Parts: sequence; C-alpha cells; structure tokens
Amino acid sequence: MHELSIVSGIVESVLNFVAAQQISKVVDVRLSVGELTNLQPEQLCFCYTALIEQTAIAGSKLEVEAVPAVVSCPHCSYQGPPKYWADALSLAPVPTLQCPQCGKATEATQGHECAIKTIKYVA
Repeated sequence: MHELSIVSGIVESVLNFVAAQQISKVVDVRLSVGELTNLQPEQLCFCYTALIEQTAIAGSKLEVEAVPAVVSCPHCSYQGPPKYWADALSLAPVPTLQCPQCGKATEATQGHECAIKTIKYVA
C-alpha cells in the first residue's frame, strides 16, 4: 500500500505549513490526484485519518479531487483521453499509453500528479 507513504508526506507538509503559519485549526485538505497514479481515494482518506490522530491537524478531512488522464501522441498529433484496457483484471478499465487513434506510444501530459491543492483553515 503506497498510499500510506504518500499520505505520510502530505501530513508532514501540512503540519509544517500549520507550524509556520501558526494556524489554530485545519478544516480540510484538498488533494489533486491523477488517474495514472493508481492511488485509491478511499485508501488515501483512511490513511489520512489514521495518521492525523493526536496531531495539530486532528479532526480535519481529506478531500480527493480526481484529475483525468490526458495523453499526447507525437505520431498523429492526437491529444485527449488515453485508450483504456477493458480486459484488465480490475474493477475498472485501466488507462494505457497507447494512442486511441494510431495505436502507437503516447506521452502522458496530465494524470500523474499528486499534490495538495488547498488547505482550508481557521487562523
């Protein structure tokens, strides 16, 4: 479960922000998570809740905003959603880096980010 290590870094960043800004209470933290990261929002929230107990941000909520994948094909100039592999042994189709138009390799231009977008707090 790599969500735990990701959330650990997020919590550390938020705690550093709280200490530096002398914030009394964090209400929620909004995270942007790309489709290509394979991070599960439910697991991120579970890890967040577990890690913030007995910290300065205890009681805050983690909100996860999904960022859809976008690919760019250098061969045919396609730019848009990736081709999905529907036969994967998973609950949902899996995005690939194969161009939906020409079938050649693409580059991901969006969907691999994981970043704190906002921190809502009371000063």
